[in-house]
Amino acid sequence: DFGFAKQLRSVNGLLMTPCYTANFVAPEVLKKQGYDAACDIWSLGVLLYTMLAGSAPFAHGPDDTPSLILSRIEEADLNLHSGNWNSVSSAAKDLVTKMLHVDPKQRLTATQVLSHQWLAMREELPSLRLHLQEASVVKGALSATYRALNNCPRAPHLGPVAASALARRRRQSPDHQLQQHPQSFRLKSSTEV
Repeated sequence: DFGFAKQLRSVNGLLMTPCYTANFVAPEVLKKQGYDAACDIWSLGVLLYTMLAGSAPFAHGPDDTPSLILSRIEEADLNLHSGNWNSVSSAAKDLVTKMLHVDPKQRLTATQVLSHQWLAMREELPSLRLHLQEASVVKGALSATYRALNNCPRAPHLGPVAASALARRRRQSPDHQLQQHPQSFRLKSSTEV
């Protein structure tokens, strides 16, 4: 997301190394199936949601369990119908929904975000002020999201194949030693027996 840049891609063109800020991580990064620039649109969508709602999109309070928060992220389970959302335009809700689409292929691109009707009509700003939530509630929800993502199972550390237990066993086997040092192993002729 915002703090990382990487040029190397796998054969399918997707990045595979999960690099993210916990509260802004896209579902495809969590699933470790590869990701591209669409994960940045997700992160911007989380930021926009938070600015409009005054709360985090997937953690509704400090008592949310990690598994509940992660399942909300993976399903893009959004609440756009209560609290500050009652004062938010349908165009803004449409933009947030499309930026937080769970399928990265159906998520808006940066160009589509910039040309979205909600951003295009910025001259028509509403006069309503949004009700701000208590900062401790928002911080608690963000902390719960962070804890959920920190408790998420990590990908195993992959080392060189030559350092694996199987490679070490193979190096110790007689067949391997024969292949490495054939001159020290020779067959005896029938006259030497």
